[in-house]
Amino acid sequence: MSLVTYECDDHIATITLNRPEARNAINGAVRQELNAAWERFRDEEDAWVGILTATGDVFCAGGDLKDGEGSVGTFAGTFWEKPTINSFESGMELFKPTIAAVHGPCIGYGLTGILFCDFVIASHQATFSFPEVRLGLATIVGAIRLPERVRWADAMEILLTGKPMTAERAKEIGLVWRLVDADSLQAEAHAWARTLTEAAPLAQRATKEVAMRTANMGWIESVRFGETMRKVAAATEDVAEGIQAWRDKRRPQWRGR
Repeated sequence: MSLVTYECDDHIATITLNRPEARNAINGAVRQELNAAWERFRDEEDAWVGILTATGDVFCAGGDLKDGEGSVGTFAGTFWEKPTINSFESGMELFKPTIAAVHGPCIGYGLTGILFCDFVIASHQATFSFPEVRLGLATIVGAIRLPERVRWADAMEILLTGKPMTAERAKEIGLVWRLVDADSLQAEAHAWARTLTEAAPLAQRATKEVAMRTANMGWIESVRFGETMRKVAAATEDVAEGIQAWRDKRRPQWRGR
C-alpha cells in the first residue's frame, strides 16, 4: 500500500497522505514518498494545479516519534538523516499553484507542509499546532515560514505556546483561506483547482515566481526580474492562443507551452 498516493486528472494532481492507522504521522518512508510525489508534480507537464490532502480524521500528526517500531527511530535516524532543503515543505522551487485541503488535526510537519501551499481550505474540525516547544524542541522551518503568512503575534501564538488553534481562529488570522463543512471539503478544493486551470499555466508559474523571488529583492531588481519574466511568458504559444480566443470570444484552449 502506498503511504502517499498521487493521482492526476484533468490537469489537477492530488497528493494524499495515506497512513490513517498512524494518524498520517511522517516517518522516513512517508517522507520519501511525499518528496517523490511533489517532484512528480513539479516535473509532470500535464499537472497544472496540486492539492495536498489526507485520508482519515487526522490530516497529519506530525513527525512519527516511534517510526513504527516502538523506538525513537524517526528523529534519531531516517527522518533526519539528511537536510530537507529540497523537499516541498522546506523550500523546493515549485511555482505551480498549490492547495491544501485540511480536515482534523494538522500538527508539526503537516502544518509546515501546508504553509508552502498557496491556498488552505479547511473543515471546521481542523486544528493547527506546532507542539515542539512542549517537548523541549525548537520549531525551525515553521518559525521561518509562519511569520510570512500571518501577523507576528499570531504566528508567535502558535509557535510559542504549542497549543492547537481552532479552524475558526486560523481563518481569523489568515492562516486558513476558506472554511467549509467536512463533507464538502474535497469538492471545494477541486472546484477551486478547476477554476485555477482556466488560466494559462505557464503565465501562472511566471507570475508566482515573480511574487516569490521578489520578496527578497529591492524595487529596481524586482522590476527588472519581473520584466524578464514577462518576456519569457510572452514567448509561449499560449499567449497567441489567449489573444485569439479573446478575439473569437471563446474560452482559450491552453496547451502549457
